[in-house]
Amino acid sequence: MIDNPQYSHRLQDMVIDMLSEYKTTINRLKRIEKQLTEFVDGCESGRILLSIPGIGVINASAFLASIDKGQAFSSSKEFAVWLGLTPKQHASGNISKMGGITKRGDRYLRKQLIHGARALVSRAPKSSDPLALWAMKLRVTKPFNKVAVAMAHRLARLIWVLLTRQEHYRAMPASLEVSA
Repeated sequence: MIDNPQYSHRLQDMVIDMLSEYKTTINRLKRIEKQLTEFVDGCESGRILLSIPGIGVINASAFLASIDKGQAFSSSKEFAVWLGLTPKQHASGNISKMGGITKRGDRYLRKQLIHGARALVSRAPKSSDPLALWAMKLRVTKPFNKVAVAMAHRLARLIWVLLTRQEHYRAMPASLEVSA
């Protein structure tokens, strides 16, 4: 407890200033989120991205700003390579080994996609979506982070396919799913 009223008054003023700054920041973030949502909802590609599990407004806006409809890439594999989500290959003679991901390409998009994939993998036990079932099958033998990166790779390829076809994501029954 502070006995000196002068210090108490200063402390109270500082707390009031910090609270005011906090409220201003929260309001600013809400305005920015509203603008991002309007930007993403305002175009068909944005709505397509939002239909994909693990992709929210922030990820969708980042992908729209960076790749638009994915027309700069000739295949989903090329897009995944550009994001740095493909394994490094180490080869000597007849022996070829796969290492960790290359981490080339757009660092921010890769990070955001992996975060979305982590959320998808963590919710997988509660879902019957084919992507969730695929993640659960991998989770039996692989650690969580490896499954999350594999899911991010799969999401990247799915993003490219859906954007180039201009189709929304539709969860198919697991028995009908075509492996990517």
